[in-house]
This record gives sequence, structure tokens and C-alpha cells, in this order.
Amino acid sequence: MVDASQPFSPDRRRLLVGAAATLLTAGGSARAEGRATTAIVPFETSAFPYDGEIPDRGGPFLDVVRDGRRGHTSPRGGVYFEDPTYAARDVLIAAPAGLDPARPLALVVFFHGNRARLDRDVIARQGVVRQLAASGLNAVLVAPQMAVDALDSSAGRFWTRGHFARFLAEAATKAGAVLGRPGLEAALGRAPVFVVAYSGGYLPTAFALERGGAGERIAGVILLDGIYAEEGRFADWIGRRGRAFFFSAHSPSTRAANTTLRGLLTARGVAVADGLPKAFSAGEVRFLATPANVVHDDFLTRAWIADPLAAVLSRIPGFPR
Repeated sequence: MVDASQPFSPDRRRLLVGAAATLLTAGGSARAEGRATTAIVPFETSAFPYDGEIPDRGGPFLDVVRDGRRGHTSPRGGVYFEDPTYAARDVLIAAPAGLDPARPLALVVFFHGNRARLDRDVIARQGVVRQLAASGLNAVLVAPQMAVDALDSSAGRFWTRGHFARFLAEAATKAGAVLGRPGLEAALGRAPVFVVAYSGGYLPTAFALERGGAGERIAGVILLDGIYAEEGRFADWIGRRGRAFFFSAHSPSTRAANTTLRGLLTARGVAVADGLPKAFSAGEVRFLATPANVVHDDFLTRAWIADPLAAVLSRIPGFPR
């Protein structure tokens, strides 16, 4: 079983098949068993470590030094030190059973929220891999570890221009090697990209859209209670989205920011619709307000419906598994 009490280390590679954990050695390949094959591997293009500045604010990200340790002052969480909070290079790679690289293929990038870890929260508690499998989407999932188990939404290297495109390129290479499917790397290298953000994942998403360099590869953006600020950046991206769709489902926790974003779009003459469609159409923009009793911390598993991520992904047309 996964030991959720231990932090990630940059050089660790773990293969998780169902509930079991097996060491994935260099050059090894994953075996698809059950509903999905899941691996956590180190990336060169990870979100952290990050030694640059914070856009729009100026000043270094690592703004504290104590006893030889560097740290970052989070507006909500206080000081977190580089090790262990901003040192992990881990990225989750997951593929559902039945993935077919020869069929139309999608790449789903998931940005998690605060106080999260890939194994304990994204996989086990929020069921993101399970929901991808349940959606029927012919897609590979990649999820970078952001600030480890911290009350911090920092985007890290996704603040850097062009970094998101470099991350996507490495994701194609690593997924091809880990999953061992012929033709998968090439297929993922040109696959449409769907970005999903939950909670604090809005911040790396906003900057990935603005300056990440992925351009028209981004075919859709899905926010699941996933916007607390940066409404202007999202509005700017929506204004140049082309055929990509935008969908934001929100509880009372993020209702104010969603209302602000919707107002910006209306002022710019962008057509906006409500609710979750049977299938997303190219270029549409939709908002879904959930009932007042929906709890933000449970949003990925219990929102307006059970397993809302699976419900949303199943509405993306053109990628049947």
C-alpha cells in the first residue's frame, strides 16, 4: 500500500496498480491491470524547485533564509521551507485500461489544490484516476505535484514563459516510456490538451494559459471550484480561446470570483451559458452554480453530482475509449 506519511523524494519512482505499490526501476514499464495504470515519476519540467520571482509582485519567491534553509512566505500559510514543500519533482501519470493510442487521444493535465499530495489526495481521497477511468475518455492524465501539503497555490515554474509547453513535451515522452504503449509518445505529442483545475490549482492554470506556450493545443479548460483570483487572465484567455471550451462549476466558496469572471466576459460581449451540456461544443463558455450545501473540500467527489470530474470528462466529444 502507499505510505502517505512519507514525503516524496525527487529520485523516487513508484508504480501503483490498483491498491498495490511496486517499485518502478529505471527503464521499467508499467503493466495495465484493473481500471488504470498509475505511476509517479520525477520530471525535469516539474513545478518545483523554483528560484525565480513572483510575477506582478516582484521580489524572489524564496524570500526567507533561516538557519541555512530557504523558504517562501505564503500569504495564507506563513513560511514554508524549500525542503520539503517546494522540492518535489514528482508528476502523476495515469492511463485507464483500454487506452488505445491508435484512436483519437487526449491529454488531461490536472492541477491540484492546497494541502494536497499526489498519492494521498489526488489518487486516494479525490479519486481523480478512478474518475478518468469511469469517464470513458481515451486519455492519459498527468498531474504535477505543486506545493506539498501546504496552504499555498504558488505556480512555481509554471510562472515561467513557455514552461507549460515544455512540460507537455516531457509528459508525452515520460508517459510513453512508463506505459510502454507503441506509438503513445508520438500520439501524446500532438494530442489536444484539456486542463482541469481544482481549488488552488487555478493559479498555475491561469499562468499556463497566459504564458505557457501551448497555444491551440489547449482544447478545453475545466475549473472545479477552481478560481479565487486572476479573473482577468482567465477572461483574456477566453477572449482568444478559438475552438477551446471553458467550463467552471462552483460552490459558494468560489462564487464571488466566478461572478466577477462572468461579468468581465459579458462586458466583452462573450456569450455565456449555464449548466453542464450533454456534450461540449467548440468555443462554448459555461458556468454551473452548485447547491448552497456543497462543501468545497469534497467538491471533487460530491458536488452537484457524485464524481463530478467523471461527469464532466464524459461530456468531451471525439475521444471514445
